[in-house]
Amino acid sequence: MYKWVHLACHAIQTTHEPLRSGFFLHDGRLELSEVMKQNIPQCELAFLSACQTSTGDEKLSEEAVHLAAGMLAVGYQGVVSTMWAIKDKHAPDVAGRFYEYLVKKGKNGGASRLDSANAAYALNHATQCLRKKLGDTGEALLTWVPYVHFGL
Repeated sequence: MYKWVHLACHAIQTTHEPLRSGFFLHDGRLELSEVMKQNIPQCELAFLSACQTSTGDEKLSEEAVHLAAGMLAVGYQGVVSTMWAIKDKHAPDVAGRFYEYLVKKGKNGGASRLDSANAAYALNHATQCLRKKLGDTGEALLTWVPYVHFGL
């Protein structure tokens, strides 16, 4: 694992066995149980651009056993994730606007450095850009609302 990670892939929330929830990578499934075995010092941000990465389940304690919670448990200070299925068509736009915001903020401080402390603001910026692009319809709402930020 790295200090910053961006996973743009498919994912699954396995509600009956939450630790079997995972990311579908080119060489197989990376399950939450494997992620949680990692100990990564000083990790900053995980952007989980995949479906159901923070879905949870009402039967589980505080609905907190999901992929985003696993990344927080590993030590990531912040996690961007999705509450339900997202549209592949718009995910790159959200990610692009998110990082664009972070780069711009990083340059404002003098040194060119990405700062994960601005992740919540960056996600808000990205989702508002998508909202403006799509308009205020019910379908548009379901497109930008699933993106959430956990942590710092």
